[in-house]
Amino acid sequence: MAGTISKIVRFEDEEEFLMDMENIMERFTYLTSRYGGGNVIEGFLLWDYVGIQDDEGIKIFRIGEFPYIEGTLKVDYETLRILERYFDEIESRWSDLSVEEIDYFIRMLNEALEREIVFYEAYDLGLNRDEAYLILNIKALHYLDRVVDAEDREVLEEAVGLLMKYV
Repeated sequence: MAGTISKIVRFEDEEEFLMDMENIMERFTYLTSRYGGGNVIEGFLLWDYVGIQDDEGIKIFRIGEFPYIEGTLKVDYETLRILERYFDEIESRWSDLSVEEIDYFIRMLNEALEREIVFYEAYDLGLNRDEAYLILNIKALHYLDRVVDAEDREVLEEAVGLLMKYV
């Protein structure tokens, strides 16, 4: 990904971080739709994001959200029951859960499934609780900075200001 940088960022209030990221992405999406170019925020990964491969692809969710995505997974009944049992167990310990424990849990879950369909990247990326991994497209940001007219300059500056709060 030419023109991108990756950065681990810390936050104290997870809800505030997620609201800020939503605001940042809305502003950049608006600017990109109006002026072209690529996405400035190419993605972010929280310390508790997990991916599950089903018949349609990989679905990403957070530890604690399994009951909400359970109905969207296209897997056989037995796989679903194993996933549900394991996620119920780990979600019951969410408040004191570490990245290392999630990684261990995912390895045990895949062993129980007898195949690797659950993925957890935060441990390999070196994330800890209250951290996220951001992928920023600096070329897209520079492009927007050059082409945004005076009417939308404030939108760009607000997005960059919110982003700089974490970077």
